[in-house]
Amino acid sequence: MAKAKSAFVCTECGAEYRKWQGQCSSCLEWNTLSEVRLSAPRPGAASASGAGRSGYAGSLSKEVVDLGSVDLTEVPRLSSTFGEFDRVLGGGLVPGSAVLLGGHPGAGKSTLLLQTACKLAQARKVLYVTGEESLSQVAMRAHRLQLPTQGLKMLAETSVETVLAVAERERPEILVIDSIQTMHLEDIASAPGGVAQVRESAAVLTRFAKQSNTVLLLVGHVTKDGTLAGPKVLEHMIDASLLLEGGADSRFRTLRGQKNRFGAVNELGVFAMLEHGLKEVKNPSAIFLSRSEEQASGSLVMVVWEGTRPLLVEVQALLDESALGNPRRVAVGLDQNRLAMLLAVLHRHGGLFTGDQDVFLNVVGGVKVLETSADLAVLLAVVSSLQNRSLPRELVAFGEVGLSGEIRPVPSGQERIVEAAKHGFTRAIVPRANAPKRAPDGMEVVAVDKLADALEAL
Repeated sequence: MAKAKSAFVCTECGAEYRKWQGQCSSCLEWNTLSEVRLSAPRPGAASASGAGRSGYAGSLSKEVVDLGSVDLTEVPRLSSTFGEFDRVLGGGLVPGSAVLLGGHPGAGKSTLLLQTACKLAQARKVLYVTGEESLSQVAMRAHRLQLPTQGLKMLAETSVETVLAVAERERPEILVIDSIQTMHLEDIASAPGGVAQVRESAAVLTRFAKQSNTVLLLVGHVTKDGTLAGPKVLEHMIDASLLLEGGADSRFRTLRGQKNRFGAVNELGVFAMLEHGLKEVKNPSAIFLSRSEEQASGSLVMVVWEGTRPLLVEVQALLDESALGNPRRVAVGLDQNRLAMLLAVLHRHGGLFTGDQDVFLNVVGGVKVLETSADLAVLLAVVSSLQNRSLPRELVAFGEVGLSGEIRPVPSGQERIVEAAKHGFTRAIVPRANAPKRAPDGMEVVAVDKLADALEAL
């Protein structure tokens, strides 16, 4: 027998090493190398990353062509039957693409894909491969969700070779794998879910999707800190990486695009988990703005930009006198390090000291705000809670705050103001460079240059 070879792969960045070492030289992370056992290649056989273990050999293009002669005809997209899902994908499913859907257990990954597959199967050929559940379990869920089950082809299998043989025979337009952590190749010695199995299985399935022009939908597990389980190289092989977020105690789920070769990154789709499955929310701003009738201090609405559309969300701040020597800084939905920086700017350029206060910050609705346009709204909410004075309900704010106290402009400022006016807001504090020449009807736009100007405008 050929002696099995082994390598060590970093679970953070996917770098490979011949010997084990404590620190990865590529990403500088410690204790992230795991051993991968690789069997010696059979005579005449090729690797999964090269020619493919299941007979799908060759590259996608064997001829050298001039870039100017490439056909630019747009590939027709397939609608997923969910408008919010299509928005995150960039307009729909692209034939020959590989899409990875991740999320915590119970977030609704299998539910979303089962709803999509059942509806698409009424007009297209769909093959749903389940490796975690039996066929009866999937059928029970479809019956509970009252989905049309006729036409959807099901397969309970964990062997990649068998899945590809069935797919070659059935020729589906959409192939769903639930999940990639349960798939395995026969000539890989490691267990399913390991670094080698996940990477090689995804490589073979992706190559089949590219060569057969099939839409490949993969379900991926996440670790306890919310990152994709398995090697980071898996995200480089697929075309789109989507993350479905939402706690078990919340009825709303957010689908965010972390990588997309066919659309905008950080696009956000909102769903509501109901009795009959996930239902898309076409106007998410109306849900995130369901505020109480009683005005309270520390509450302000900000306009953030998610992908290709503005989104109105409420930020809440609570400041309380700290009994600890080191006051706490807690931020839910925002970067905690950026909160500490903004509090320092507020003290230096706003004259308000918060060093003896515990600061708690929360973005209502479970939305995670990743852009810097929330800086100004966060500081105004902090000032409102510090002075225990409520802000007007018809007020919105957005803008980036620099270390010198200046209010910097943000992209798509006028579109944000128009969106706020549509929802009935009548006053907006914005960077001067984002102020429109003509404000929308009924909207008063206050343009500011410095943090002191914004505080005076309150």
